[in-house]
Amino acid sequence: MSKVNTVLGTIPAEELGLVAIHEHIGYGMPGSELDTTWWKTPEQRYEETVPKLRAFHEFGGGTFVDATGICNGRDVDYYKSLSAKTGVHIIACTGFVGGDTALPHFATASVDYLMRQFVHEITVGIGGTGSRAGVIKVGVSRGGRMTELDKKIYRAAARAAVQTGVPILTHLAIDAEPAIAIFTEEGLPLDRVLFGHVDDGVNAEKTQDTWIVEQGGRLGFDTFGYETELPDPPFWARARRERMDHFLRFVKGGFEDQVLASADANCSPLGWPGVKGHTVNYIFEQLIPDLREAGVGEATITKIFVDNPADFLSLHL
Repeated sequence: MSKVNTVLGTIPAEELGLVAIHEHIGYGMPGSELDTTWWKTPEQRYEETVPKLRAFHEFGGGTFVDATGICNGRDVDYYKSLSAKTGVHIIACTGFVGGDTALPHFATASVDYLMRQFVHEITVGIGGTGSRAGVIKVGVSRGGRMTELDKKIYRAAARAAVQTGVPILTHLAIDAEPAIAIFTEEGLPLDRVLFGHVDDGVNAEKTQDTWIVEQGGRLGFDTFGYETELPDPPFWARARRERMDHFLRFVKGGFEDQVLASADANCSPLGWPGVKGHTVNYIFEQLIPDLREAGVGEATITKIFVDNPADFLSLHL
């Protein structure tokens, strides 16, 4: 039976239910805790987050993958409390959103050190929480090209993924050729990698999405809800119809086994105001109804949100 690491323990993949594959309980850049403009008390964060997770559960959501890496506000004891309170499985990650968010202790470390850090958090636990990471986060730093530090992190992540069986989730899918070269050199099958944010408004046109799936990788259409139609859209927003058309090209084009979807929402942003009104529940309130209206059948919707995530998140040893 396939197993998946959650913050409350390892569970059968069949128990994940509907999965939001790329979300955040609370994400912030390193140092955001020093910005008094956006300080929130633990009580305020809790009051802001619990209703969103409860609504997710009531809609039929089963699992929330927190893609907040090391140095970005990851708080696993807090996740455990939220999971117990709301009934939502929460999966924590190890790794970094990009080399430019790794503090010097990690940025100057060797590939072997980083690999051992990731393996420890997957097999032993994150800090003293006793909770094991269920996915490794890596990413392309700002600037649009993988830096040497990014490449070091990707290589360490690939080695840890091969050793532990957990998958890799990327921040951005641009500059995919060196990433895939590293994964291939390290013997990591590309179906163990979800190339994220292929649909965001800044990088969609720069992403070799068709080439990635042809190599065997998975595509994360995971910025649903960040729309130019919003009253105050973020810089990575995209027209709602344009994003959906992009997604449907793959869903209806023979790649439905390789696509996953999410909203990349922030339950309680750290060090910035967030995007008002955008939550993980966009999946139920807008995305799934839009898919049905576009003629996507229930079996395919189940594949995208239940079957594909369960296969991707399962420990492959």
